[in-house]
Amino acid sequence: MAALVSTLNELLKKTVDAFKNEYGIDPEIAAIAPGRVNLIGEHTDYNEGFVFPMALPMVTIILGKKTDFNKCRILTLNERADKPLKVEFALPDADTPLQVSKPNWANYIKGVIHYFEGQKVGFDAVVLSNIPLGAGLSSSAALEVSMYTFLEGLTGHKTDSKQKALLCQKAEHMFAMVPCGLMDQLIAIYGEESCATLIDCRSLDITNTKIPESDCIFLIINSNVHHELASSEYSVRRQTCEEVAKKLKRKSLRDITLAELNKLNSSDAINDKAYRRARHVITENERTLQATKALKNNSLVEFGNLMNESHDSLSQDYEVSCEEIDLLVKLARESPGVYGSRMTGGGFGGCTVTLIEKLFVDSLIKKVQDCYTKRADFYIVNPSSGAHVVYLNKYV
Repeated sequence: MAALVSTLNELLKKTVDAFKNEYGIDPEIAAIAPGRVNLIGEHTDYNEGFVFPMALPMVTIILGKKTDFNKCRILTLNERADKPLKVEFALPDADTPLQVSKPNWANYIKGVIHYFEGQKVGFDAVVLSNIPLGAGLSSSAALEVSMYTFLEGLTGHKTDSKQKALLCQKAEHMFAMVPCGLMDQLIAIYGEESCATLIDCRSLDITNTKIPESDCIFLIINSNVHHELASSEYSVRRQTCEEVAKKLKRKSLRDITLAELNKLNSSDAINDKAYRRARHVITENERTLQATKALKNNSLVEFGNLMNESHDSLSQDYEVSCEEIDLLVKLARESPGVYGSRMTGGGFGGCTVTLIEKLFVDSLIKKVQDCYTKRADFYIVNPSSGAHVVYLNKYV
Protein backbone atom coordinates (compact mmCIF):
# COMPACT_ATOMS: atom_id res chain seq x y z
CA MET A 1 0.00 0.00 0.00
CA ALA A 2 1.04 3.60 -0.50
CA ALA A 3 2.73 5.25 2.45
CA LEU A 4 0.66 7.68 4.45
CA VAL A 5 2.29 11.11 4.54
CA SER A 6 2.31 12.49 8.09
CA THR A 7 0.08 15.50 8.63
CA LEU A 8 1.68 18.87 9.20
CA ASN A 9 0.33 18.98 12.75
CA GLU A 10 1.98 15.64 13.54
CA LEU A 11 5.31 16.81 12.17
CA LEU A 12 5.14 20.12 14.01
CA LYS A 13 4.36 18.42 17.33
CA LYS A 14 7.30 16.05 16.90
CA THR A 15 9.63 18.93 16.08
CA VAL A 16 8.40 21.08 18.99
CA ASP A 17 8.94 18.20 21.41
CA ALA A 18 12.48 17.65 20.10
CA PHE A 19 13.29 21.35 20.41
CA LYS A 20 12.06 21.57 23.99
CA ASN A 21 13.98 18.43 24.90
CA GLU A 22 17.19 19.71 23.28
CA TYR A 23 17.20 23.34 24.40
CA GLY A 24 14.90 23.38 27.44
CA ILE A 25 12.84 26.31 26.13
CA ASP A 26 9.78 26.81 23.93
CA PRO A 27 10.26 27.56 20.20
CA GLU A 28 8.57 30.59 18.65
CA ILE A 29 8.22 29.96 14.94
CA ALA A 30 8.45 27.24 12.32
CA ALA A 31 9.22 27.65 8.64
CA ILE A 32 7.86 25.01 6.28
CA ALA A 33 8.88 24.37 2.66
CA PRO A 34 7.71 21.51 0.41
CA GLY A 35 9.51 19.02 -1.74
CA ARG A 36 8.42 18.77 -5.34
CA VAL A 37 7.72 16.31 -8.08
CA ASN A 38 8.29 17.47 -11.63
CA LEU A 39 5.43 16.28 -13.81
CA ILE A 40 7.23 17.08 -17.07
CA GLY A 41 10.11 19.28 -18.25
CA GLU A 42 13.30 17.53 -17.14
CA HIS A 43 16.83 18.93 -17.65
CA THR A 44 15.32 22.00 -19.27
CA ASP A 45 15.73 24.40 -16.35
CA TYR A 46 19.45 25.05 -16.78
CA ASN A 47 18.81 25.47 -20.51
CA GLU A 48 16.48 28.43 -19.81
CA GLY A 49 13.48 26.32 -20.78
CA PHE A 50 10.14 25.34 -19.23
CA VAL A 51 9.34 23.07 -16.30
CA PHE A 52 6.03 21.94 -14.82
CA PRO A 53 6.38 20.76 -11.22
CA MET A 54 3.99 20.65 -8.29
CA ALA A 55 4.75 21.12 -4.60
CA LEU A 56 4.37 18.01 -2.42
CA PRO A 57 2.76 17.41 0.97
CA MET A 58 6.19 16.12 2.11
CA VAL A 59 8.00 19.03 3.72
CA THR A 60 11.05 20.26 5.59
CA ILE A 61 10.42 22.12 8.85
CA ILE A 62 12.93 24.40 10.58
CA LEU A 63 11.64 25.38 13.98
CA GLY A 64 13.24 27.48 16.66
CA LYS A 65 13.83 30.73 18.47
CA LYS A 66 16.05 33.77 18.23
CA THR A 67 18.72 34.03 20.96
CA ASP A 68 20.91 36.79 22.40
CA PHE A 69 24.07 34.86 21.50
CA ASN A 70 26.03 35.41 18.29
CA LYS A 71 25.89 31.77 17.33
CA CYS A 72 23.66 29.29 15.57
CA ARG A 73 22.84 25.91 17.09
CA ILE A 74 21.01 23.44 14.85
CA LEU A 75 19.91 19.84 15.38
CA THR A 76 18.61 17.70 12.51
CA LEU A 77 16.24 14.85 13.28
CA ASN A 78 17.03 13.16 9.97
CA GLU A 79 19.07 10.14 11.01
CA ARG A 80 20.11 9.51 7.40
CA ALA A 81 21.96 12.82 7.28
CA ASP A 82 25.74 12.69 7.53
CA LYS A 83 27.11 13.01 11.06
CA PRO A 84 27.22 14.88 13.34
CA LEU A 85 23.50 15.61 13.56
CA LYS A 86 24.05 18.73 15.66
CA VAL A 87 26.19 21.72 14.68
CA GLU A 88 27.14 25.00 16.30
CA PHE A 89 28.92 27.92 14.67
CA ALA A 90 29.39 31.65 15.17
CA LEU A 91 27.51 34.22 13.12
CA PRO A 92 29.54 35.35 10.12
CA ASP A 93 31.02 38.83 9.75
CA ALA A 94 33.32 40.56 7.28
CA ASP A 95 36.42 39.07 8.88
CA THR A 96 35.13 35.55 9.54
CA PRO A 97 32.74 34.32 6.84
CA LEU A 98 31.11 30.93 7.14
CA GLN A 99 33.22 28.05 5.81
CA VAL A 100 32.20 24.87 3.98
CA SER A 101 32.89 21.89 6.24
CA LYS A 102 31.48 18.64 7.51
CA PRO A 103 28.68 17.69 7.94
CA ASN A 104 27.40 18.33 4.42
CA TRP A 105 23.76 18.93 5.42
CA ALA A 106 24.82 21.98 7.43
CA ASN A 107 26.48 23.57 4.39
CA TYR A 108 23.06 24.20 2.83
CA ILE A 109 22.06 26.08 5.98
CA LYS A 110 25.35 27.99 6.17
CA GLY A 111 24.97 29.07 2.55
CA VAL A 112 21.50 30.46 3.17
CA ILE A 113 22.67 32.34 6.28
CA HIS A 114 25.59 33.74 4.30
CA TYR A 115 23.36 35.08 1.49
CA PHE A 116 20.39 36.15 3.65
CA GLU A 117 19.70 39.80 2.93
CA GLY A 118 18.44 40.71 6.39
CA GLN A 119 20.22 41.07 9.70
CA LYS A 120 22.18 38.02 10.86
CA VAL A 121 20.88 36.83 14.25
CA GLY A 122 21.73 33.98 16.58
CA PHE A 123 19.20 31.19 16.99
CA ASP A 124 18.52 27.69 18.24
CA ALA A 125 16.74 25.39 15.78
CA VAL A 126 15.63 21.85 15.00
CA VAL A 127 15.22 20.50 11.45
CA LEU A 128 12.77 17.76 10.50
CA SER A 129 11.98 16.49 7.00
CA ASN A 130 9.82 13.69 5.67
CA ILE A 131 11.10 14.19 2.09
CA PRO A 132 13.08 11.06 1.16
CA LEU A 133 16.78 11.86 0.71
CA GLY A 134 18.32 11.06 -2.68
CA ALA A 135 14.94 10.41 -4.28
CA GLY A 136 14.91 13.37 -6.65
CA LEU A 137 12.08 15.08 -4.75
CA SER A 138 14.12 18.18 -3.93
CA SER A 139 14.95 17.74 -0.26
CA SER A 140 17.89 20.13 -0.68
CA ALA A 141 15.85 23.06 -2.01
CA ALA A 142 13.22 22.48 0.67
CA LEU A 143 15.97 22.77 3.29
CA GLU A 144 17.32 25.98 1.75
CA VAL A 145 13.93 27.64 1.31
CA SER A 146 12.71 26.64 4.77
CA MET A 147 15.94 28.06 6.23
CA TYR A 148 15.55 31.38 4.40
CA THR A 149 11.88 31.56 5.41
CA PHE A 150 12.87 30.82 9.03
CA LEU A 151 15.33 33.73 8.98
CA GLU A 152 12.64 35.99 7.53
CA GLY A 153 10.34 34.98 10.37
CA LEU A 154 13.00 35.62 13.03
CA THR A 155 14.05 39.03 11.72
CA GLY A 156 10.93 40.44 10.04
CA HIS A 157 12.95 41.03 6.86
CA LYS A 158 11.08 39.93 3.73
CA THR A 159 12.95 39.25 0.49
CA ASP A 160 11.27 39.37 -2.94
CA SER A 161 10.24 35.80 -3.77
CA LYS A 162 12.26 35.46 -6.97
CA GLN A 163 15.31 37.00 -5.36
CA LYS A 164 14.86 34.59 -2.46
CA ALA A 165 14.87 31.64 -4.88
CA LEU A 166 18.03 32.95 -6.57
CA LEU A 167 19.82 33.37 -3.24
CA CYS A 168 18.88 29.85 -2.16
CA GLN A 169 20.16 28.53 -5.50
CA LYS A 170 23.39 30.48 -4.99
CA ALA A 171 23.76 28.92 -1.54
CA GLU A 172 23.57 25.46 -3.12
CA HIS A 173 26.06 26.41 -5.85
CA MET A 174 28.64 27.96 -3.53
CA PHE A 175 28.29 26.00 -0.27
CA ALA A 176 26.99 22.57 -1.36
CA MET A 177 28.93 22.75 -4.66
CA VAL A 178 25.92 21.54 -6.69
CA PRO A 179 25.31 23.44 -10.00
CA CYS A 180 21.52 23.09 -9.77
CA GLY A 181 18.91 24.90 -11.84
CA LEU A 182 16.30 27.16 -10.27
CA MET A 183 13.14 25.06 -10.58
CA ASP A 184 13.31 23.46 -7.15
CA GLN A 185 13.71 26.68 -5.19
CA LEU A 186 10.94 28.40 -7.20
CA ILE A 187 8.35 25.66 -6.71
CA ALA A 188 9.20 25.45 -2.99
CA ILE A 189 8.22 29.13 -2.78
CA TYR A 190 5.43 29.44 -5.35
CA GLY A 191 3.66 26.08 -4.99
CA GLU A 192 -0.11 26.27 -4.67
CA GLU A 193 -2.72 23.76 -3.54
CA SER A 194 -4.57 21.97 -6.38
CA CYS A 195 -2.16 23.38 -8.97
CA ALA A 196 0.90 22.47 -10.96
CA THR A 197 3.21 25.36 -11.78
CA LEU A 198 4.59 26.26 -15.19
CA ILE A 199 7.92 28.02 -14.73
CA ASP A 200 9.70 29.87 -17.51
CA CYS A 201 13.29 29.43 -16.37
CA ARG A 202 14.48 32.41 -18.43
CA SER A 203 11.98 35.11 -17.46
CA LEU A 204 11.05 33.40 -14.16
CA ASP A 205 7.40 33.92 -15.04
CA ILE A 206 5.19 31.70 -12.89
CA THR A 207 1.80 30.33 -14.02
CA ASN A 208 -0.20 28.12 -11.69
CA THR A 209 -2.47 25.71 -13.57
CA LYS A 210 -5.29 23.98 -11.75
CA ILE A 211 -5.19 20.20 -12.01
CA PRO A 212 -8.70 19.14 -13.10
CA GLU A 213 -10.77 17.09 -10.70
CA SER A 214 -10.99 13.51 -11.92
CA ASP A 215 -10.75 9.88 -10.85
CA CYS A 216 -6.97 10.06 -11.36
CA ILE A 217 -4.11 10.71 -8.96
CA PHE A 218 -0.35 11.03 -9.18
CA LEU A 219 1.54 8.09 -7.70
CA ILE A 220 5.22 8.50 -6.88
CA ILE A 221 7.30 5.32 -6.73
CA ASN A 222 10.70 5.64 -5.07
CA SER A 223 13.12 3.13 -6.55
CA ASN A 224 15.45 3.56 -3.55
CA VAL A 225 18.30 3.56 -6.07
CA HIS A 226 20.86 6.35 -6.23
CA HIS A 227 23.77 5.83 -8.61
CA GLU A 228 26.88 7.81 -7.73
CA LEU A 229 27.48 8.94 -11.31
CA ALA A 230 24.48 11.30 -11.10
CA SER A 231 26.36 14.47 -10.14
CA SER A 232 29.27 14.03 -12.55
CA GLU A 233 27.02 13.09 -15.48
CA TYR A 234 24.76 16.06 -14.74
CA SER A 235 27.74 18.38 -15.22
CA VAL A 236 28.74 16.65 -18.47
CA ARG A 237 25.27 17.05 -19.94
CA ARG A 238 25.02 20.66 -18.91
CA GLN A 239 28.35 21.40 -20.58
CA THR A 240 27.27 19.57 -23.75
CA CYS A 241 24.09 21.65 -23.98
CA GLU A 242 26.07 24.86 -23.59
CA GLU A 243 28.52 23.80 -26.29
CA VAL A 244 25.75 23.03 -28.81
CA ALA A 245 24.12 26.41 -28.16
CA LYS A 246 27.48 28.12 -28.60
CA LYS A 247 28.01 26.46 -32.00
CA LEU A 248 24.78 28.09 -33.17
CA LYS A 249 25.75 31.38 -31.52
CA ARG A 250 22.74 31.27 -29.19
CA LYS A 251 22.53 31.93 -25.48
CA SER A 252 20.92 28.57 -24.73
CA LEU A 253 19.06 25.65 -26.31
CA ARG A 254 15.84 27.55 -25.54
CA ASP A 255 16.57 29.67 -28.64
CA ILE A 256 17.17 26.77 -31.04
CA THR A 257 14.55 24.95 -33.11
CA LEU A 258 14.68 21.28 -33.95
CA ALA A 259 15.12 22.19 -37.63
CA GLU A 260 18.20 24.27 -36.78
CA LEU A 261 19.61 21.45 -34.68
CA ASN A 262 19.03 18.95 -37.49
CA LYS A 263 20.81 21.24 -39.95
CA LEU A 264 23.76 21.56 -37.56
CA ASN A 265 23.87 17.80 -37.17
CA SER A 266 23.84 17.23 -40.94
CA SER A 267 26.94 19.40 -41.25
CA ASP A 268 28.83 17.06 -38.90
CA ALA A 269 29.52 19.99 -36.56
CA ILE A 270 28.43 17.93 -33.54
CA ASN A 271 28.61 14.24 -32.72
CA ASP A 272 25.58 11.98 -32.35
CA LYS A 273 25.61 12.08 -28.55
CA ALA A 274 25.58 15.88 -28.46
CA TYR A 275 22.81 15.89 -31.05
CA ARG A 276 20.63 13.57 -28.99
CA ARG A 277 21.26 15.51 -25.78
CA ALA A 278 20.18 18.76 -27.45
CA ARG A 279 17.23 17.07 -29.17
CA HIS A 280 15.88 16.00 -25.79
CA VAL A 281 15.97 19.54 -24.40
CA ILE A 282 14.37 21.12 -27.46
CA THR A 283 11.56 18.56 -27.71
CA GLU A 284 11.05 18.49 -23.94
CA ASN A 285 10.40 22.22 -23.89
CA GLU A 286 7.67 21.76 -26.49
CA ARG A 287 6.19 18.79 -24.61
CA THR A 288 6.05 20.84 -21.42
CA LEU A 289 4.06 23.62 -23.06
CA GLN A 290 1.75 21.09 -24.69
CA ALA A 291 1.24 19.32 -21.35
CA THR A 292 0.23 22.57 -19.67
CA LYS A 293 -2.39 23.17 -22.37
CA ALA A 294 -3.58 19.58 -22.03
CA LEU A 295 -4.30 20.05 -18.33
CA LYS A 296 -6.11 23.32 -19.01
CA ASN A 297 -8.25 21.47 -21.57
CA ASN A 298 -8.87 18.60 -19.14
CA SER A 299 -7.19 16.17 -21.55
CA LEU A 300 -5.54 13.65 -19.24
CA VAL A 301 -4.99 11.19 -22.10
CA GLU A 302 -2.85 13.72 -23.96
CA PHE A 303 -1.05 14.67 -20.75
CA GLY A 304 -0.23 11.01 -20.08
CA ASN A 305 1.05 10.48 -23.62
CA LEU A 306 3.38 13.45 -23.21
CA MET A 307 4.67 12.00 -19.92
CA ASN A 308 5.49 8.77 -21.77
CA GLU A 309 7.27 10.63 -24.58
CA SER A 310 9.23 12.59 -22.00
CA HIS A 311 10.52 9.46 -20.30
CA ASP A 312 11.49 7.82 -23.58
CA SER A 313 13.47 10.92 -24.53
CA LEU A 314 15.16 11.08 -21.11
CA SER A 315 16.06 7.40 -21.28
CA GLN A 316 17.16 7.15 -24.91
CA ASP A 317 18.36 10.64 -25.92
CA TYR A 318 19.52 12.20 -22.66
CA GLU A 319 20.48 8.86 -21.09
CA VAL A 320 19.74 9.80 -17.50
CA SER A 321 17.48 6.91 -16.61
CA CYS A 322 18.67 3.51 -15.37
CA GLU A 323 17.57 -0.11 -15.46
CA GLU A 324 15.54 0.11 -12.26
CA ILE A 325 13.66 3.25 -13.25
CA ASP A 326 12.96 1.95 -16.76
CA LEU A 327 11.51 -1.20 -15.21
CA LEU A 328 9.20 0.77 -12.92
CA VAL A 329 7.97 2.83 -15.87
CA LYS A 330 7.43 -0.32 -17.94
CA LEU A 331 5.45 -2.00 -15.17
CA ALA A 332 3.26 1.08 -14.83
CA ARG A 333 2.60 1.43 -18.55
CA GLU A 334 1.56 -2.21 -18.78
CA SER A 335 -0.97 -1.75 -15.97
CA PRO A 336 -4.67 -0.87 -16.37
CA GLY A 337 -5.79 2.65 -15.57
CA VAL A 338 -2.39 4.26 -16.26
CA TYR A 339 -2.34 7.35 -18.49
CA GLY A 340 1.39 7.96 -18.37
CA SER A 341 4.54 7.28 -16.38
CA ARG A 342 8.02 8.79 -16.39
CA MET A 343 11.16 9.28 -14.36
CA THR A 344 11.27 12.51 -12.39
CA GLY A 345 14.25 14.46 -11.09
CA GLY A 346 17.85 14.43 -12.20
CA GLY A 347 17.97 10.73 -12.99
CA PHE A 348 20.18 7.67 -12.43
CA GLY A 349 17.72 6.48 -9.79
CA GLY A 350 15.23 8.29 -7.62
CA CYS A 351 11.54 8.22 -8.44
CA THR A 352 8.94 7.76 -11.12
CA VAL A 353 5.66 9.67 -11.29
CA THR A 354 2.57 8.00 -12.74
CA LEU A 355 -0.85 9.39 -13.64
CA ILE A 356 -3.29 6.62 -12.79
CA GLU A 357 -6.97 6.09 -12.03
CA LYS A 358 -7.49 5.71 -8.27
CA LEU A 359 -9.31 2.40 -8.78
CA PHE A 360 -6.11 0.74 -10.09
CA VAL A 361 -3.53 2.11 -7.65
CA ASP A 362 -3.47 -0.95 -5.38
CA SER A 363 -3.09 -3.36 -8.30
CA LEU A 364 -0.11 -1.39 -9.68
CA ILE A 365 1.53 -1.31 -6.25
CA LYS A 366 1.12 -5.09 -5.94
CA LYS A 367 2.53 -5.61 -9.42
CA VAL A 368 5.63 -3.57 -8.57
CA GLN A 369 6.08 -5.41 -5.28
CA ASP A 370 5.90 -8.74 -7.14
CA CYS A 371 8.22 -7.80 -10.02
CA TYR A 372 10.70 -5.27 -8.63
CA THR A 373 13.44 -7.06 -6.73
CA LYS A 374 14.52 -4.04 -4.70
CA ARG A 375 12.42 -2.23 -2.11
CA ALA A 376 10.08 0.40 -3.54
CA ASP A 377 8.17 3.05 -1.60
CA PHE A 378 4.87 4.47 -2.80
CA TYR A 379 3.32 7.90 -2.24
CA ILE A 380 -0.07 9.16 -3.39
CA VAL A 381 0.38 12.93 -3.60
CA ASN A 382 -1.67 16.06 -4.10
CA PRO A 383 -0.30 19.49 -5.02
CA SER A 384 0.42 21.52 -1.91
CA SER A 385 1.28 25.06 -0.89
CA GLY A 386 4.69 26.72 -0.93
CA ALA A 387 6.89 27.96 1.91
CA HIS A 388 5.29 29.70 4.86
CA VAL A 389 5.80 30.55 8.52
CA VAL A 390 3.78 29.07 11.41
CA TYR A 391 3.66 30.77 14.79
CA LEU A 392 3.72 28.12 17.46
CA ASN A 393 1.45 29.40 20.24
CA LYS A 394 -0.86 26.40 20.09
CA TYR A 395 1.97 23.84 19.93
CA VAL A 396 3.93 24.89 23.02
